[in-house]
Amino acid sequence: MPSSEERPWLQRTSLFTAAITMAAAVLTAVGGPAAAATAPGAPGADAYWNEPTVQGFADALSSSSKVWYTVGNGELQNVFYPQTDTPDTFGLQYYVTDGSSFTDNEVANTSHAISLTDPTSLEWRQTNIATNGKYKITKTYIADPARSVVLVQTTFDNLSSTPLSLYAQYNPALGNDGMGNTGTTDTVSGDLTATNGSVSSALAASTGFTRTSSGYAGTSSDGASELTTSHTLTTDGQTADTAGHISQTAQIPVAAGGSTTFTLALAFDSSAAAAVSDASASLSSGFSSAESSFQSGWHSWMSGLNAAPSSVTGDSKLKAQYNVSLMEVKADEDKNYAGGFIAAPTVPWGASVSADSAGQHGYHLVWTRDEYQMATALLAAGDKADANDALSYILNYEETSSGYVKQNSWLNGNQVWGGTQMDEVAFPIILAYQLGRKDSATWSKLQLLANYLVSNGPKTGEERWEENGGYSPSTMAAEVAGLVCAANIANANGDTTDANTYLSTADSFEAAIDTDTFTTTGSIAGGSYYVRITPNGNPNNGDTVNISNGGGTYDERAIVDQGFLELTRLGIKAPASPQITKSLAAVDSAIKTTIPGYGTYWGRYNHDGYGETTTGGDYTGAGIGRPWPVLSGERGEYDVQNGDATDAQSMLTSMANAANAGYQISEQIWPTASADGFTQGQPDNSSTPLMWAMAQYVRLAIDISAGKTVDTPDIVAQRYADVTQVQTTFDVNATTYYGQNVYVVGSIPALGDWNTNQAVPLSAATYPIWSDTVAIPANTSFQYKYIKKNPDGSITWESDPNNSYTTPASGSVTINDTWR
Repeated sequence: MPSSEERPWLQRTSLFTAAITMAAAVLTAVGGPAAAATAPGAPGADAYWNEPTVQGFADALSSSSKVWYTVGNGELQNVFYPQTDTPDTFGLQYYVTDGSSFTDNEVANTSHAISLTDPTSLEWRQTNIATNGKYKITKTYIADPARSVVLVQTTFDNLSSTPLSLYAQYNPALGNDGMGNTGTTDTVSGDLTATNGSVSSALAASTGFTRTSSGYAGTSSDGASELTTSHTLTTDGQTADTAGHISQTAQIPVAAGGSTTFTLALAFDSSAAAAVSDASASLSSGFSSAESSFQSGWHSWMSGLNAAPSSVTGDSKLKAQYNVSLMEVKADEDKNYAGGFIAAPTVPWGASVSADSAGQHGYHLVWTRDEYQMATALLAAGDKADANDALSYILNYEETSSGYVKQNSWLNGNQVWGGTQMDEVAFPIILAYQLGRKDSATWSKLQLLANYLVSNGPKTGEERWEENGGYSPSTMAAEVAGLVCAANIANANGDTTDANTYLSTADSFEAAIDTDTFTTTGSIAGGSYYVRITPNGNPNNGDTVNISNGGGTYDERAIVDQGFLELTRLGIKAPASPQITKSLAAVDSAIKTTIPGYGTYWGRYNHDGYGETTTGGDYTGAGIGRPWPVLSGERGEYDVQNGDATDAQSMLTSMANAANAGYQISEQIWPTASADGFTQGQPDNSSTPLMWAMAQYVRLAIDISAGKTVDTPDIVAQRYADVTQVQTTFDVNATTYYGQNVYVVGSIPALGDWNTNQAVPLSAATYPIWSDTVAIPANTSFQYKYIKKNPDGSITWESDPNNSYTTPASGSVTINDTWR
């Protein structure tokens, strides 16, 4: 072993007992330190954001600790500092060698297990057992609440009969940049330090290190390469002075046999010296002290929430999923920008996404739509403070002076993509209504949003899948609900003129939803359903839609998604509306998947190309879209509204079953038994977790127990969905020839507003009686006629005069007519 004169940092105060210190001294002898040298091979191999296997995400609930981290695949994956949109690492794992015959690493050569040490705090534990049976490594992760340091309490169990050596292997990517890092060994502490501009890291151990080296990833100077080829670290003291993709390696003294416990500290600060100081302070305070404070912060937050809903309390798996989902949504909040929530702490298909320069974002950005979903989940769980912070953040950083809301942005508000998504303009207004935010300062911001909807809706530049523009039922639902909520807040501020404008516009948009997005000439299921999007507001004329992720070009009527359920969730359509039920049949025939042993799931839309390739390769611009568990949650909310608690509970279970071993609900799951490296019913390499999905699970669990969708704005439902609907059956005796079909069209939106393209098709199942049932508001007078659509596209109208009818106050009616 090198003497303390040779390696002064070995004088660091050790947390070991004297017995362990003595045991460490009998380690297999290693050679003396090599002279410090500059590593060759700069700048190293290309860097990639390899993040597909996240099993846990956490932070400490204190303002002094500005680190967030993910764990998975047996290692510490990404650490984010000083805010959640800035990843700083590629990974931290251990290498194990006997010095002569083998060198293992945790990711490739051990079986991995993940668990929570405490059900109401995000304290993750990894247990990695060597496939060769020679060792076991147990790691417990916390963030030090007092500073920006990740602590890893490690127990190394040597299960073999010979001494083993242990090394920490760390890959910095400071400042969201894989190629801009330099690294060295601090001459006083012996810590490994890395720097990229204004961000530095320090890796330290409670034992001190016996050897250290900084090199370039994928080259001969990489410590991992040295260990693999030589079974020892041959470049002790080596530095990486040229900016690049660096790799840092350190030997940790462990006992020649049995068990050794120590703590690693990975610290981040504005300089290397400050990071070294932080690491030293955390290690001096001790893991137990930091752990107690870490757990206390989470326990305090959890105890301030509503009790877990009854939908999960009787099932340990569902309850654990609820707790983790809720805590991770909270953990996602930034601390420099209160109320700022990024979409996910991952880069989907990161193994194929370059990290060679700063600025790559993946889902490390704020989308107002995702913020809204997370805020409503927190509000439903009893955390009104964070929901209010989310609204304030959106109004201050995402909204512009014109009322336009940025498609997405960095936490500081700098816009990234430039699309216009009208639901993102509407959602903050709905959230404000739900929070009761009617003060004049808030209203001045909301007024801009509402005016933008009036001036630019209902057409959207992009719908919620961010790929196509036009008329979308999901977007129009948000616009209508947003304007009704805006009218309520306007009236509270004495602005009756704007309130009237918002209500009249909302009514106009609501009346246009079916006209603009409900086809009656489709090719799916019964032919009548909401399309995903129509470019020009005519869902029957066959406009083409190009799917921008390589999915192809199709007739608008050939593409369906489940976004129309926003119409029921936001209170615009009753769950039993024929348009809704017919559309459910269409999406179930086109994008529904049942996975035995897991549950029922839906894709985004048919023909979707956003996903892995046919063989499971990473998505790089074209692929095959696969099921999204979040859509099971949306369907479950519809089931709650429709009074089907049993199916809603099965949707909750489907979501929980799709989560991985660390309770992470992913963006997409692998649906087939042909695994291609994946497990059927489990996450693929898309974003895991997706915070929208985690929030949706929380909200659905609460909805089931409440017996209603708690985020539905009551003022919207009272205006539209709660209006009594009379199920009106039209029966007409009409003789036709082959290819000729009968429709009913009339003076109200439910009957197409005299637009023959929106006429209601009648069924010939009891020919010559043509029949269908339409939901028409109670106490409504209207006129109507029957028409025949001929094979050549021409239309034959029934003779004058128009038929007239007034619906009763409730119930159902049948109108019997004969063609004239």
